[in-house]
Amino acid sequence: MPHTLYALAWASFGLGHSLLAIPRVAARLRLGAYTRLAYNGFAALHLLAVLAAGRWLLPDPLAFARPPELAAVQAVAALAGLGVFLWGVSGYDLGRFAGVTQIRAHRTGAALPADEPLRVRGANRWVRHPLYTGALLMLWGVVADERALATALWASLYLLAGMRHEERALEALYGDAYRDYKTKVPALLPWRGRAPR
Repeated sequence: MPHTLYALAWASFGLGHSLLAIPRVAARLRLGAYTRLAYNGFAALHLLAVLAAGRWLLPDPLAFARPPELAAVQAVAALAGLGVFLWGVSGYDLGRFAGVTQIRAHRTGAALPADEPLRVRGANRWVRHPLYTGALLMLWGVVADERALATALWASLYLLAGMRHEERALEALYGDAYRDYKTKVPALLPWRGRAPR
């Protein structure tokens, strides 16, 4: 039962996060320039609540007996994941990503386009979703007990489902430019080389 409830908590996060990312749903909240900041704040609080639920539902997780070689591989994966995640974040306009740029523009009366143009730079030249790649590596790199395994499993399912949702949204937003990008750059693993600048 605790694992089922933890899975449902992750499902609630995935559903809430994905629904609020739909422009018409976000528009109904009528938050204007504060929409992105509110979205990020709600996601952070919801995620903390899900993780707290995991600690409450699985208070004494069974630790796994891992061979030292596996623990070392996992540590490298977690560190690589952190590096990929930070590299991926550096390719975005962090002010816009956080929602601060939208608020600043609103307060000064400056015009701000609703969406950034499609830019393929940094980690996005190698994979379309470097933040997801980094997150997956970190999640599985720290699995040492039953709760961490459940977290990695449910969070991974959310990330993969969220990636499909995001792909549809990006195709609707950027059209043929994004479809062309998809033919050149893989989603998570950099096996095709890199996209041209």
